[in-house]
Amino acid sequence: MTGNLDPKNIIVRMPNWIGDLVMATPVLTDLRNAYPNAKITAMCRSPLCDLLREDPEINQLLYFCKGEKFGPRAEKKAIIERLKKENYDLGVLLTHSFSSALWFWFGKVKHRLGYACNGRSLLLSPGVPLPVNLHEQHLVKTYKQLLLPLGIPLSESTTRLFLSEEEVFRARQLLKQHGVSEQSKVIGINPGATYGSAKCWLPRRFREVTERLLEDKDLFVVYFGDQASASLVKEICQDLPSRVINLAAMTSLRELAALISICNVLLTNDSGPMHIGDALGTPVVALFGSTSEIVTGPYRTGKVIHKHVDCSPCYQRTCPIDFRCMKRIESDEVFQEIQTALFAKSLGSPFKTK
Repeated sequence: MTGNLDPKNIIVRMPNWIGDLVMATPVLTDLRNAYPNAKITAMCRSPLCDLLREDPEINQLLYFCKGEKFGPRAEKKAIIERLKKENYDLGVLLTHSFSSALWFWFGKVKHRLGYACNGRSLLLSPGVPLPVNLHEQHLVKTYKQLLLPLGIPLSESTTRLFLSEEEVFRARQLLKQHGVSEQSKVIGINPGATYGSAKCWLPRRFREVTERLLEDKDLFVVYFGDQASASLVKEICQDLPSRVINLAAMTSLRELAALISICNVLLTNDSGPMHIGDALGTPVVALFGSTSEIVTGPYRTGKVIHKHVDCSPCYQRTCPIDFRCMKRIESDEVFQEIQTALFAKSLGSPFKTK
């Protein structure tokens, strides 16, 4: 495949995790800039695909449900038939799985561009070698490098999500029901993370930071989380004042994004909501331990706190020793970084990672 290819009908298989999907959005921008007249379809799992609604860079969303090997047999067959019917002349695989490449192959996508890994090279046309410095560069860059065989150079495009005015209005109305005014400061907190407890700061320290934040009588704290972290959030919020609003497991993805967009600061572990906040321009204070901010840190702006102990990043789901990477992050340091972010936002200044 060369840069001479001029596709008219492109399908992009988006990643399966919230944070990865957000980090892949610059690829959509770069494809749109390279092929302004092409039809671009984004294909991803439901409900993650909802995050791409309102996105002006794509023409169509193709949903599928998670299940054994990407869903029930009938659905897989229906998706493959749809791929055939659409006659895609370029498919970009931002997933590394064998099965995702097999779908494009069965669906007769003409050119199938993806990284050559997991035994799928024969299904790709072409297969691109994984970057040699894969674990030493941001995942956004890794996604962008996949487009190099198309003649699309590395760009300055960044992560982004789009919300409608109505969605933001409804989010403000929801907070208004809890006493939040237009003048109130709102700190969002996301204390969970999907991959495992090794990515999560200590619950009592989230509570300590919350109690200190509440000393400002004009400030509200909104806790976010999915169903899996709902009990954790409930534990943290127990017996705290009404200015602490627990919305864990009470929002859709797009409602979560709209709420995060109106937060003054988001405190979070390395997680999907961290990338949502970063993509929407909300100042982020991100806590890292078992993972690397070089690879999956906030891409646009934000402050990362990572103690870089000798065993980090380990990428394990649970800590096998003493959890030193997270225990060394003190609540006072986190509180001060939130205050710095609030001050920077009040001045209209970017809150930079570096």
